[in-house]
Amino acid sequence: MSGSSLSSKNGAHILMFPFPAQGHMLPILDLASQLAKHGLTITIIVTPKNLPILSPLLAAEPTIKALVFPFPPHPSVPFGAENVKDIGNSGNAPIIGALAKLHDEIVAWFKFQACPPIALISDFFLGWTQDLAHKIGVKRIVFYSSGAFLASTFDYIWKNFDVVRSLDEVEFYEFPRKPRFLKEHLPSVFRKYNESDPDWVIIKKGMVANSSSWGAIINTFSAMENDFLEYFKRLMGHQRVYSIGPVNLLSGEERESDPNVFPISEVLSWLDGCECDDGSVLYVCFGSQTVLSQAQIDSLGSALDESGVKFVWVIKPITAQQEAIPYELDTRVRGRGLIIRGWAPQVPILSHRAVGGFLSHCGWNSVLEAVVGGVMILAWPMEADQYINARLLVDYMDVAVQVCEGRDTVPNSIELARNIFEAMTRDFIQKEKANKLRDRTLEAIKGGGSSTNDMETLVEEISNLVYLDA
Repeated sequence: MSGSSLSSKNGAHILMFPFPAQGHMLPILDLASQLAKHGLTITIIVTPKNLPILSPLLAAEPTIKALVFPFPPHPSVPFGAENVKDIGNSGNAPIIGALAKLHDEIVAWFKFQACPPIALISDFFLGWTQDLAHKIGVKRIVFYSSGAFLASTFDYIWKNFDVVRSLDEVEFYEFPRKPRFLKEHLPSVFRKYNESDPDWVIIKKGMVANSSSWGAIINTFSAMENDFLEYFKRLMGHQRVYSIGPVNLLSGEERESDPNVFPISEVLSWLDGCECDDGSVLYVCFGSQTVLSQAQIDSLGSALDESGVKFVWVIKPITAQQEAIPYELDTRVRGRGLIIRGWAPQVPILSHRAVGGFLSHCGWNSVLEAVVGGVMILAWPMEADQYINARLLVDYMDVAVQVCEGRDTVPNSIELARNIFEAMTRDFIQKEKANKLRDRTLEAIKGGGSSTNDMETLVEEISNLVYLDA
């Protein structure tokens, strides 16, 4: 019996708990949409100011409900802040610590449900929910919004914390390809650990607990990370590791546009005018959290100007940066460069055939969107998971070239201009391989594809929990 037919009969009820940061929330909400389409009933834990992010999903899927809890007060979280975007990446630890205070309220809610959830799916930043799942007597499934390489890295560094922390360079001997990383290139959430801070104690314990979960869902696909997926299954000690990425593509539907996003029609119209040179346009964007310094902006602007390539450069609507790009640059590059001071419709930009390169920080959502677009990445990893993602893309998959690195690095504009020019004008093998990876990505989400099959298996095995626990 297929996963769809099984779940449609029993309507298994799942509790989901996203971590409130854009790169974490959007993929898990895409997963919720998919599970609802397969007949499952979903309850999503959310705090009031994050509720609007769920609104399109709640309107589209009547079997998805929001469970709203007030955001618990925390001395390091400013009043009114409930999402990482409100305070930056430094807010990860206190937000995790604040959300952990919801433990008892969730237990109390669960006890009064006539049809309680039979499983909990929660973000890997919320590893403390492993104890919560045990308390309420359900299976917990950890959700990784990033890839299997990162999931494996987290497992190793947190379980071998004292050893890894004492090293300047870490070699992962048991991993596929035996990668080595400088300590400063390991995930920021590991390097910032503060043993005297109770929030970090919660994080460390939770990261270790993730591998005890009943199952794991990873926003990746086998053609991209098969070796690391197989390795991660060995780490988990079972086969309940489901690669369902890129999860936002499984439905074939576009996310609803944010009204604050620069109009899609204007961007596409500009790109249409560049189609005489397909693949000649460089897209430049560093994600939802990265804020460049003025020195970095000046250097990057000069490099784009001097490179001579066509480009679309997105700079976020941060007040301090509203005028950070000189309007003289607009004049100099008029017709060759489009500067967007605000948010941009990234997916359609990367999917436009005029775009052939993406200067990116290598955040995982951006990586997947580039892969789907068949676009070569010009990598500038800075923090978080980005060095690990860049290693996968540049060294292991050969679909990217590295042009810079470092959160505070101010690149030499002449050197960066040369790297941009060469990457965009020469026949790099990375361009061809990026196109081939796009084809394999689309195969993964088609009927019978690896991600589609894993999604159906996930639904079926979750649904079977109803019978096993009855």
